[in-house]
Amino acid sequence: MVNMNLFSTLKRGFDILISLSALLLLWPILAGIALAIRLGSKGPALFRQERAGKDGKPFVFYKFRSMKTDADPFGPSPMSGRDQRLTKIGRVLREYSLDELPQLFNILKGDMSLVGPRPLYLSQIPEWSERQKKRLLVKPGLTGLAQISGRAEITREEKLELDAQYVETASLLADAKIILTTIIQVLARRGIYEKKCSQEEYTRGVRP
Repeated sequence: MVNMNLFSTLKRGFDILISLSALLLLWPILAGIALAIRLGSKGPALFRQERAGKDGKPFVFYKFRSMKTDADPFGPSPMSGRDQRLTKIGRVLREYSLDELPQLFNILKGDMSLVGPRPLYLSQIPEWSERQKKRLLVKPGLTGLAQISGRAEITREEKLELDAQYVETASLLADAKIILTTIIQVLARRGIYEKKCSQEEYTRGVRP
């Protein structure tokens, strides 16, 4: 049985250490990406949106903007790099998951963790079963079990089930394995675009 208080304390300490170290190390890259976005298309460098955090509490989620400013912020995720909503720099950012780097600020603030279920829309919560709502018992993560188990190549239901499994089996060793596997998959550029999003989900703008 995992001592959840100890686990949470150690996990938070690890989150602070890694996110702060990464921000100090990567700030020239972050600044360069922000500048490239501003020069490449009209609009802000950062995309901000309210998402569901631990216990369903809302927080402001950060990403580098990869789409044009007239794109629907609640629209479906791109299903290929040919999506006309993507900017030129946005395609590169998504292929290497660089658009997610601003979430290091979310982690440092305590809104997110390095590992956990990906933060989804508040409006999606009523659609989940009681088991699927287990994902709200922990902080959302930069990466998670669903992301290393198929990422965009599995269905929304499969992701929600993997999120529930993560909560049930959470441990520091599991988190370490997820982080290592994530690094490998990002370098291999696997599972970038949605492959199993149903037409109904695509039409409704549901992001698995």
